[in-house]
Order: sequence, then structure tokens, then C-alpha cells
Amino acid sequence: MDFKQEIISLLSKKIELPEEKLQQLLTVPPDSKLGDFAFPCFSLGKNPKEAAEKLKEKIELPEYVTKIEVAGPYLNFFLNPSSLAEATLTSIYKQAKTYGGNQAKGKRIVIEYCGPNTNKPLHLGHLRNMALGNAVCRILSFYGHTVIPVNIINDRGVHICQSMLAYQRWGGNKEPDKKGDHFVGDYYVMFSKAAKEDPALQEEAQELLVKWENNDPETRKLWQQMNSYVLNGFSETYKRFGIKFDKEYFESQYYSKGKEMVMEGLEQGIFQKDAQGSIIAPLEDQKLPDKILLRANGTSIYITQDMYLADMRYADFKYSQMIYVVASEQRLHFQQLFAILKKLRKPYAENMYHLSYGLVHLPSGRMKSREGTVVDADDVMDETSALAKEEILKRHEGIEESECLQRAEAISLAAIKFFMTRTDPIKDIVFNPEESLSFEGETGPYVQYAHARICSILRKAQSDHQQSVVLTVNFSLFTLEEEQKLLKLLASFPEIVEKSASSCKPHHLANYLVALAQSFNEFYHKCPVLSDMKNQTKARLLLVDSTRQVLENGLGLLGITAPEEM
Repeated sequence: MDFKQEIISLLSKKIELPEEKLQQLLTVPPDSKLGDFAFPCFSLGKNPKEAAEKLKEKIELPEYVTKIEVAGPYLNFFLNPSSLAEATLTSIYKQAKTYGGNQAKGKRIVIEYCGPNTNKPLHLGHLRNMALGNAVCRILSFYGHTVIPVNIINDRGVHICQSMLAYQRWGGNKEPDKKGDHFVGDYYVMFSKAAKEDPALQEEAQELLVKWENNDPETRKLWQQMNSYVLNGFSETYKRFGIKFDKEYFESQYYSKGKEMVMEGLEQGIFQKDAQGSIIAPLEDQKLPDKILLRANGTSIYITQDMYLADMRYADFKYSQMIYVVASEQRLHFQQLFAILKKLRKPYAENMYHLSYGLVHLPSGRMKSREGTVVDADDVMDETSALAKEEILKRHEGIEESECLQRAEAISLAAIKFFMTRTDPIKDIVFNPEESLSFEGETGPYVQYAHARICSILRKAQSDHQQSVVLTVNFSLFTLEEEQKLLKLLASFPEIVEKSASSCKPHHLANYLVALAQSFNEFYHKCPVLSDMKNQTKARLLLVDSTRQVLENGLGLLGITAPEEM
């Protein structure tokens, strides 16, 4: 039973407000003493308290509501604990891995994330991008949408040529002696340091770019060779992080495109030429600065390419919505891009969304790739895995090496992904590996540990309790505050998934999982699960197993495994 929807239906019969409006107004009070749902009566008259009193008199209590109280302008609904327990635990038992999801067919959504350059390895900022992008893909898919993850590979430009030039100068046709993207990245750093001493190197890199654009065979061969090193390295990182893409788009294949769209807009009077002869998109009517689309010499810029790419992807997938997971530094770029596509009356233009996220800082400050101070994604994963291994060895001295390494990897990835998704994406964060790995506090390992603890309890029960007890549990036995708090959190999981999906913000889910793990631990410390009281044991076993299932479902949506042992 969806209690929120039931109360909305109840209210809709008594007041003249559409259900969509009631859905927005009906909330969960901040304090459980104020009930399970609260309806504000401000829109029902000049005196909302009086309106709440009148509305209360009109409503006949259904079985699942024990009482309705007026608190100021609010009408508060108190659910029957037994009804809540039966509906929630039965739903979780029956739906299992699909509990919280939406089986209705949704939109076709293309999600672009990662977007690396092929002159250096993926770095710490990419980890936040990948954690967010992957989580949003999983959440939207779970919520019923058809999700198509794509990547954009920035594989051309002067930065690419800088690493190529360094390899020409100092590489000596050397084959990679390390992971390919790290190998190429070393030459990018080498170039940057050398260019400080010899600025003429910058001009040579520009000349190499001209050769590349003129399809010079030797330059193109070197470019393909070094790109292959980097792309193979990226593939290893993607696999380790647990992500994959349905399609990857390469800038080198379409960078000169988009001019036709610009000329079409110019002919239609949508765009215009400025005094210098450049073609611009006037965007003052959108309260945005005008944007150059083609320079006076006919060369395109990045937004020209993005216009074409949006069109190409629509041709490929006929998407209902396009989501770009890109750092907040590009906010204006996407505002202008979306405004331009609307001016061109593209069929998809109204459904473009920039999932903007803040920067990732280190405790020591901001990263700078050309100075070689960037923290590589692989190094972050290696370091957190090593720290996790140390923690496991403290807890399990005799553990086999292979099992230890497997657990350490699962815990380290949980630490990173959870840290990257637990904060509202728009905010900057400071990443600290030790903090992210803590088994206490708002971390991925803390939530994983709650799941592992439940699995240990269930093993001690020594029976496939779920099959035998779900139909025989006395749901009125859940009378303690800790039990009811846990039940309410379990019941709210579908709404949290919906909120995370509609906002494209996984931090709602991450914060929920911390609250659920904390609530379980409070319950576990105060309420013995296994005892001589058979009926109570049955009931509590079902409650803890339901908690295990929701923790597993929620962690999975963040791309995190739910271990049975830690």
C-alpha cells in the first residue's frame, strides 16, 4: 500500500485541489511526534488553522490511520503501525530487488558523462563525474526509464599535440612500460615543464596541430598510436570502477561539423554577423551573453561542435531527454547551448539538462594537471584499496590474500563512490581517503558494514526464515520506537528513489542509506533479534532482512556492492 497516495486520494474527495498539487503539499513532518504525514492548509482559506479543523471533521478515519490531529495550520496523519508494518514488509518481501523501483515504462534518456582528454589519465575530478553519472544512470533505469550512457572523448587539439611533441622529442619510440594513459600523461607533464624554459615549444605544438588537421600521414600515425595507449588505459579504469558506455563519440570525427546548422540559422535570421564578420547567436532575450558560433575566418568553436553532437545523438537514439554530467565551470556554456537549440526549434531542445557538479579539492588545495600535481584516478583507487586492506587485516588476521584483496577493492570503491555522491552535486568537496574509508560516520563502508552485520544475524538464525515467516508474522508486535522508526524509513525508500530520479541528485539516496544504517544500528542495540520469544524473533528477522534488502537495493543504485562479510 502506498500510504501517501492513499491519503492524497482521501484528501482529494474532500477538497478541490488536483492530486498533482496534493502530491506536492503532503509532506513528512520533521518530528515523528507530529505524525507520519502533514498537510498544510494555507490554500484552503484565510484562516488555515480553522480550515484544518473543518477538514478534519470531514474525514472518516480509514483502517490504516489511527488518528488525525490539527497542529496550527497543519493536518497531521498518524498511520496504524500494524498496517504500516504489514504493507511495507510484505512489499519488500514480494518485490525484493525491484522494491523501490518503478515498473512503468518511462522516457528514453541519453546521459553523457566522463568526457576525458586523450593526453593524460583520468583524475580525481573524473571520479566524481563517473560516480555521479553512473549513479544517475542506475537510478533512472531503476525508476523505469530507458537509459543510454554515452561518453565524449576529446581526442584532438593542441593539448593532444603537446604530449605528441614531447614523445617525438624525448620518447625515442619507446613502448609503454606502464598503463597507457599514465605513459602518455608523463609526456604531457614533460612538455609543460619544458615549455616554461623554452616557449618556442608552444609554437611547435601549434604547427603539429596544423599538420594533424591537414592529415599529415606521419602525424596521424603517431596520434593514433598514442591515442590507442590512452584509450586502452581508460578501458581498464572504467572496468575497475564498474562503468561502461553504450557509445563513445570522438571529437576528431565531428570537430569540423556544425557549420551547416550555423549557416541554416543565419539564413533564417536566427543568427547574425557582427562587425568583425563572425556569426553570433544573439541571446540577450534569454538574459545570456551573445555567443560566437563561427569565427570570421570560418573556423568553428566548441559550442558549434556541441550543436552538431546533440543532433547526431538525437539521430542515433531519438531521446526524450539529454543529460550532460559536466562540472559547474561549464554552466554558461550549456545555458547558451540549450538556448541556441531552442532558437533552432530542435525537437529535443526543451528537454536538455546540465547536471552541474562542483570541483573536487584535495586537503592541500586545487589540482593542476599541467604541473603534474593532479591525483590520478587509478592512484586514488590504489591508495584507498591499500588502506582498506590494512583495516581488513586488523579485523581478520588469518584471511586469505585473495579474499582480502577482493574485500579491500569492494570497500575502497564504496568509499570513493559514496564520498563523491553523498553531497549535493552543485557543491565543491574536499576528498580525504582516510575519512571516506571510516567504518563510522556518513561513509560507504559504514552502510556496507550495516548490511554485513545483518547478513551475520541471518546466518546465526540458521534457517531460510523469510519463506516461512512472512505469512505468519504478527505485525502488531512492532511496538517499540526503534522498530517503528526503521519501518518508516523502509516505507519511504520508493519516495527517496523517486526524489533522486526526478532531481538527478544521488545525494538524497546516499543520505537516506546513512539514516537507514544508523536506524538499524539503534534498533540492533536496543532490540534483541534472536531470543526465546518465537513470534517476536520471526517478526524481527523479517524486519532486519527487509532492511538488508533495501540497503542492497540502495547501494546497488550507487554502483556499490553490498558485502555479506567485512
